[in-house]
Amino acid sequence: MPAKPTLRTIAMFVTALWLSLLAALSPAQAASNHMRATLLAEGPVQPGDTVMLALLMQPEAGWHGYWSNPGDAGYGLALDWSLPSGATTGAMQFPVPQTLLVQGLMNHVYEHAYAVLVPIKLPQDVGGASQLPISVKAQWLVCTESICVPERAELQGTITIGSGAKDARFEQWRASLPAPLDRSGSFALANNALRVALPFPASASLETPHLFLSTERLADYAAPQRFFRNGDTLVVEVPLSTSPATPAKVEGVLAMGKDAGGIAFTALPGTVPEGGTQIGGAAFSLTVLGLALLGAFVGGLVLNVMPCVFPVLSLKALALARGNSHNARGEALAYTAGVVLACLALGGVMLALRASGEQVGWAFQLQEPGVVAVLLLLAVAMTANFAGLFELPGLSVERGAGPSGAFGTGLLAAFIATPCTGPFMAAAMGAALVLPWWAALGVFAALGLGLALPFLALGFVPALRLLLPKPGAWMERFRRWMALPMGLTALALAWLAWRVGGQTFTVVLIAIAVVLLGALAAVGVTQRKGQSTVKLIAIAALIAIGGVIGLPPATPAQIAEGGLLNARPFSEAALAEARKAGKPVFAYFTADWCLSCKVNESTSIERETTRAAFEKAGVVVLVGDWTRRDPAITKFLTAQGAAGVPLYLWYPAGKGDPRQLPQVLTPDLLAGLPVE
Repeated sequence: MPAKPTLRTIAMFVTALWLSLLAALSPAQAASNHMRATLLAEGPVQPGDTVMLALLMQPEAGWHGYWSNPGDAGYGLALDWSLPSGATTGAMQFPVPQTLLVQGLMNHVYEHAYAVLVPIKLPQDVGGASQLPISVKAQWLVCTESICVPERAELQGTITIGSGAKDARFEQWRASLPAPLDRSGSFALANNALRVALPFPASASLETPHLFLSTERLADYAAPQRFFRNGDTLVVEVPLSTSPATPAKVEGVLAMGKDAGGIAFTALPGTVPEGGTQIGGAAFSLTVLGLALLGAFVGGLVLNVMPCVFPVLSLKALALARGNSHNARGEALAYTAGVVLACLALGGVMLALRASGEQVGWAFQLQEPGVVAVLLLLAVAMTANFAGLFELPGLSVERGAGPSGAFGTGLLAAFIATPCTGPFMAAAMGAALVLPWWAALGVFAALGLGLALPFLALGFVPALRLLLPKPGAWMERFRRWMALPMGLTALALAWLAWRVGGQTFTVVLIAIAVVLLGALAAVGVTQRKGQSTVKLIAIAALIAIGGVIGLPPATPAQIAEGGLLNARPFSEAALAEARKAGKPVFAYFTADWCLSCKVNESTSIERETTRAAFEKAGVVVLVGDWTRRDPAITKFLTAQGAAGVPLYLWYPAGKGDPRQLPQVLTPDLLAGLPVE
């Protein structure tokens, strides 16, 4: 044990000596720096505002930089600012670090490009300047696993006063920061170990957790850490160093695993629960995986009654009931394969985007205007088919589609079902974000299997088909009635296109849909004459594809929020401010494409009884709109163990722990919440 502090002391001494010599002897940045540093400002601001600066650190391959607490060896970033008169800097904000164990020494490092953010508060009086020059003398240590080199650079930058576009990279860099807990944890020193209790949802899984401590001279960084589940509390045990200080508080970051982000915490002296279920670096337990698979399967099953899926399932079932399919089992398997493949594809793309640093969640594709346009045109075509305008064999009660048609119908059903997050899917989708990739894909496959199960059962169990109504002319009338829910789905998608793409985008898209309807009507006339429709179908496809490609740029509609509850836009700063004031807080996260969100808002949230109860209790209402991609909201959802919306959180007055409310709200649930 004594060897590690001695080695660290020597390492720190040598590092400090090298930095001192470098500062004295190197008047300018060395051309051979192994870490390229760049100073950037987020964008134009007004006098008196706070502007975010970034030091973009880009190490050469094989080299790494250090976190604020470098660990057993290394040296953090040191900055000496030259700012306009009256400007002040805030604390450096680092992304979640990585561990690097070298010869028994634990290092807290970054082996990739990373950005350190620094807020700068500007004075009210800038003397009419439109450009404010800034500079910083930066010193750091950059290392490989065998050699370390101290480096420095004098970086120049400019803050623009005025208005204009912000640097979009800052949103991604903010998303890389650990999400701050809105309440404190507790810690205790006992049995030669630091024990930390952190509030952490029981529904959220941990892949390979690690506790990074900002508080120095307290823990043995290289020693194994132990993690325990105790309800909605995570208990971490870290062996102490040989001569630990007794801190007034403990600060740090809980890293939740590779590409899973982290949580910044502050822990105060207090009681740490004993016992609990130990978890390790194995990413998941069989129980957690089993529950995630079950939740996804049941959630997929529930999706079958949603208005965008039920018409498809109904017509497929009636086609089997009519006996027009000579290979019911083959069609059922093909349909299931299409559904499962679509769910795996959507889940795989989401996991790949998250692994590359993108902040996305389930149904992420609905935040893209182009995808919404494709879905709208599909819904219009399906509505026309149900209404009898033209014949689509895959959605016919007159004849079977064959395996290829059933496979395509399965792909379509799964793709259009993603906005309808079922009430059993929240924990399952949240778990999928932190499970190993192969286990996460198993969750998405279970979702697809649940969605496909009714048709799969009809195909393999003839007795179930006998329970269906007898064939007759009513089937065609039923098909026409199914145009109603599908038409409503198309209207909802048109509204969503306006929200994510803007007015011009939506008007052009609707015009394309009208032209497409005309082409499909011509297909129907030709079909009824018994003539070939290949050319007309090709024309309709070209209209749809060319129309989507030629759509004008999306300019999202600016919608005034508030509603009956006078809700304010959600941000972690707004949440912290309300909690600091001791007020109860209701935070809800929604999206225009989320059907269950909209139902809850109309039946339980936007109600006069809820408004009166919240007004009487002084409740602060915060709404996180996830209709369009928002990395900050995505990061917060992930920290709560949620992969998407809806999410409802109730924070009682004071410093009580938040309560995660069910995804299906009853009309009087919110009005009856305890405020203390």
